[in-house]
This record gives sequence, structure tokens and C-alpha cells, in this order.
Amino acid sequence: MIYSVQSYPCAERLSLVEQVHGRTVADPYRRLEDPSAAETQRWQQTQDELWLTYASSLTTRFRWKNRVRQLSDVSSISTPVWRGGRCFTLRRDAGQHPVLFVDETPLLDPKRLDQLDQTGLTTLDAWQPSPDGTKLAFQLSRGGDERSTLSVLDVTTGELIDGPLDGCRYSPVAWLPDGNAFYYVRFRQVRRHELGNPDDTTILASEASYGLEISADGRWLTICTTNDLWFTDLTTGEPPTHLPQDATTIMSVGPDERLYVVTTQDAPTGRICIGDPAEPTVWQDYIRPDAPLTGLAILDDVVLVSTATEITVHDRETGRLQGTVQLPAAGSVGSLSADQNRAWFTYADSVTPPTVYCYDPTTRQTAPWHQQPGTKAEVETHTLTCSPDVELRVIGKPGPRPTILYGYGGFGQSLTPTYSAFALAWVEAGGTFVTATVRGDATRGDGRRHNKQNVFDDFITAAEHLIAEGWTTADQLAICGESNGGLLVAAALTQRPELFAAAVCSAPLTDMVRYELSGLGERWTTEYGSVKDPDDFHTLLSYSPYHRVTEGVKYPAVLLTAFGNDTRVDPLHARKMCAALQHATASQRPVLLRFEADAGHTTGGINLAADMLAFLADQTGLDR
Repeated sequence: MIYSVQSYPCAERLSLVEQVHGRTVADPYRRLEDPSAAETQRWQQTQDELWLTYASSLTTRFRWKNRVRQLSDVSSISTPVWRGGRCFTLRRDAGQHPVLFVDETPLLDPKRLDQLDQTGLTTLDAWQPSPDGTKLAFQLSRGGDERSTLSVLDVTTGELIDGPLDGCRYSPVAWLPDGNAFYYVRFRQVRRHELGNPDDTTILASEASYGLEISADGRWLTICTTNDLWFTDLTTGEPPTHLPQDATTIMSVGPDERLYVVTTQDAPTGRICIGDPAEPTVWQDYIRPDAPLTGLAILDDVVLVSTATEITVHDRETGRLQGTVQLPAAGSVGSLSADQNRAWFTYADSVTPPTVYCYDPTTRQTAPWHQQPGTKAEVETHTLTCSPDVELRVIGKPGPRPTILYGYGGFGQSLTPTYSAFALAWVEAGGTFVTATVRGDATRGDGRRHNKQNVFDDFITAAEHLIAEGWTTADQLAICGESNGGLLVAAALTQRPELFAAAVCSAPLTDMVRYELSGLGERWTTEYGSVKDPDDFHTLLSYSPYHRVTEGVKYPAVLLTAFGNDTRVDPLHARKMCAALQHATASQRPVLLRFEADAGHTTGGINLAADMLAFLADQTGLDR
């Protein structure tokens, strides 16, 4: 089918223009922000029909779906959490949903527990056992909306004994030692909750997102936000003391009653300091990792520090480096947990699903604790360096071949080698899959606020490198990203549309002038800046993809995906970007919107992956 402006649903273009900090800002599709408006619903219904018509023409769509399902059909288990001699793990058998176990007994099956949900979309968002292992605080949400409710379970009887408490989105839970009370976050307030008492005590209220830590003896409570700390001695009854920071800082009291501080102050990749809880503002250097740290485990005699690709072993008293934990290969280290003198961590790479290993510091031996079978896929891997700021991890053979370039570029996240059914299915079919590590990721330079354009420049550099070195061509190159990665892809396709044949923007941010007004946007100003600040505004407008769409430009094929229960990134971003591109593009490649009303930010699943692959294969020639 040949696509043109006439192929697309009509969305009325408003002559809406606003003056912001002396700049003129047009917003022709403001009406599409309201999902309840009759005009929006009619437009969305027609977009749904357009997507289904296109999808029905993809003859390999079901083949992609079957292969992604096969590659995804692996069992998994989390690193264990030990409390009171009991072992808590989250397990998923192949083809099943995750279930929480205590030792070898199923404890919490969210699908069976929540009898009100008939859709099968209830999700266990978080869980935390009490120190003695007799109780479990857990959080459920429905339909992917991540609006968690918190309840408490008796581990011995399996009975609900408290809750549900709403407004607890991924709340940290800090249990007191006796297991009869805990601190948690509800409606952006840090509260103390006594089991069985409906009246909480509010400890602190702020617009920030919190982290909570409590010492093993229940005396010291630390409250952390992005750039602020609060610290209190619970035995005094005094309110928390504010310790303002100009860097990301996490503070806790270890089992040895020392204060442990993880901070980026004077250390872009982070450093670990120690101190005395009685003087929480006085720290001394303890360990300085070579890469951004992701985990810290304090054992009897040693401290383990994990980064995205390594675990180092340090003397607990001095912090002196003693060695590294042996890994199976050059892959990714996941969550790290410990129990006195053993530690567990997950490992994954391009063909190995996450596998739990146990490390014994007395023997310095690492052994599988829960072995995962690898895939039968045989793939080539390559590492390319485009510039001092850009590294590419390539899965697949040299080209030119249909290629997916994937990126994220924000919030200091690490894109390390990991198992992906999406990537493996593409490579098995003869394509190349490339992950770009750019500024904004954990191991690279600054890509925040006024430096956000660095991220887009790096991603474009990666695309140019792949074409120049013969890995692919502009007619075979597709770009793909989700959430902040969706912003990355939308920015790249509006800045350099001629470089790409196709693009998938999943749950993207696209209107950066109004991103703070919906979803979790107001919490992301440290990453993007705020329109309220004139300098931030000018930067945001300069790259805002929605505002850079230009009529008459030949844009690549674009698939935008959005989810009705997405409480992080509002679907309005995808709707407005879709309407703008459909109106403006001069190419005959499709611009489509795939919308799932009952899914959330992280619940797309196999069907979404298969549809994305089928779309990209069709537009890059992989299926021809």
C-alpha cells in the first residue's frame, strides 16, 4: 500500500500558538491530549483500524510471534532474600507467570490472590519480608498501571493480615526488627505504619521519590531522594534531620553499625564512603569503583561491590581491593544479595538467560545456584568504537544487512550484554542487532538537561558509522527505543530522517514543552530540565521531536506504540507525534500507531515484540 496524507485519519490542526519565555510555540494537536474527547476517540479508532489493516498484510507476523515465544519460554528465579532462616525467591516456570516462593513452597501467586481481576493482568510489583521472615509486605497493581496497593501476608498461614493500602507506587518498605511496624511511602509521604492500625504517622512529605533504609537494630532511619538526605535516630522521637546534597547520595547503616554512603559527590561514577551514625555528615573514602556501581553487599569479612559487568571483593575493615568474582563470560551482572558470608548475583549475556550464581568468599569459588539452559542460537558478537563517547555492541554477521540500532541514553542506565528474545529472533532471521552505548548511559559522559543533544548526536554518529563501515545501508537501517529511548529515536528521526528506513518509538516522550504536565514528568526535571526555567525551556524546545516535525520532509516508516494504562509516559505523546508525522511526511512509507488500551508501560509482551519485528522486517527488507 502506498501511504500519503490522504491515507491517514483526519486530525484537525489548531492554530494554537503560545508565547513561552519570548518564543512562539505552536501546538496544532493539543486536542489529542484528552483521551475522553469524542474527537480523540474517533481518531484513535481509525488509527487502530489502520494499524490492523497494515498488520494483516504482514505474512510473517505469526512466525515472528512463535519464535519470540519460543525464545522467551525460559524459566527464571530471582536472587534469594534470606530472612529468619527462610529463603524468599520469585520464580517463573517456562510458559507461566511469576510466583513468590518461601523455601520450596509457593507463597504468593498474584493471579490467584486477587480474585477481583479477571484479566490476568495483576502484577506483583514489589515485596519485602520482615526481618524474622514471618511476614511479607507486597505490592500489586493491575493492567500495567503500576498504581500499587500494599498488603501484608502471614508467611506461616498464608493469610492476609493487613492492608490493602493504596497510593504505594513501588514503595520501599523498611521493617522494624520486631516485624510489627514498618516505614513506607504513600502518596509521596514517608509514613510509619503499625500493623492493624489504620492511622499512620507521617514522618516526611515531599514531591520527591524516596528510598528508605533502616538499621538492623531499628535505631537509625535514612531517607534518600535524588539530591537530599534525611537521617534520624528513632530512639529520640525527633523528626528527621535534613542533610542537603548536591549529588545523588544513598546512606545506610550496615550490620557492623558503620554508616555506608554511596554518592556521586566528587565522583561521577560514584564512590563509597564510611562514617559514624552519630556524626552522619562526616565521611571518609572507602571504595572508589572504576565504573558506576549497581550493588553493595556487606558480608562477615568482605564487601562486594557490583558494577554492570563486574563484582569486586574488598576487605571489610579497610575497603582494600582483594580481587574479583569470577564470571562465566563477558556479560552482565544483575541484582546482588547476601546472607552473612555468602552472596548471590544474576548473570546474563546475549545467549544466556539470567542465571543465579552463589559466591563463597572463604573459597573464592563461584557456582551456579540456579542453572538456566542457554539458547541454541549461534551468534557472532562484535564491539565497535565510533568515537570516545560511542560504543556499539553488535550481534550478527558483517553486512550490509537489515539492522536494528537500539538505544536508551538517559537516567544513567547501563545497556550491558543481556538476553533478548527480540534481538535473537532478528539475528536468527539474518539481520544484525546493534546496541549503542552513548552519553547519558551509565558508563558515558553527561547527557542530561542542557547536554541532552549529546545523546542524539551520539546515536546519529552510531548510525553513520554502521553505514560507512558497510554493516548496513540507509535503506536497511531501523532504529528502536522505548520510553526515554523512544524520545531518543523520535529525536534522531526528526533530525536526520534520511539515515533511516524505519523507526519504532515505544511509549515515547515527544512533546518536551509539556512533558511535565502528565505521567511522571514532573519527577524527571533533573534529567530533562523544566520549562519553568528559561534556559531549560530553550534546550527542550530545540530538540522536542513533536515541534521539529516539518511539512514536506520524507520521513522513514514510523511505528509508535502506546498503552492506555501507562502512568509513566502518557499516550498523548504518541498520539500527537503520530498526527504530526502523518500530516507532514512526504514519503510513501507508513506512519502508524499501535495502541493497547489495557497494557501499561512495561507490559507489552510477546505480541508487541512480534509486531515490532514484523514491521521492521517489512520496512528493511529482511522478509523479502
